[in-house]
Amino acid sequence: MKLHPMKLVTVICEAHARGAVTKLLREVGAHGWTLFEVEGDGSRGNRPADIPEFANLQIEVIVPPDVAASLLGRLGTDYFPRYAMVAFESDVRVLRPDKF
Repeated sequence: MKLHPMKLVTVICEAHARGAVTKLLREVGAHGWTLFEVEGDGSRGNRPADIPEFANLQIEVIVPPDVAASLLGRLGTDYFPRYAMVAFESDVRVLRPDKF
């Protein structure tokens, strides 16, 4: 079994940023992503998930390292100033690199 190195980029953001972030994912070359509602507490206070327009979303995408760098760079410069958001990357290995 051969595994291929990729990056998992996780974005946790306010629900209001959903359209902007998913548009960016397409622009940088992501082929797909997983999105779900989350709740938590942080520097901007408690974010409950019971009111959809005030909820947080977690978006996960597996991409090649160059796409991850582009995505994180754009998030940092273009999106962090406008939205409540955090993002991070993790190393992952996948079985089917052509899916990503």
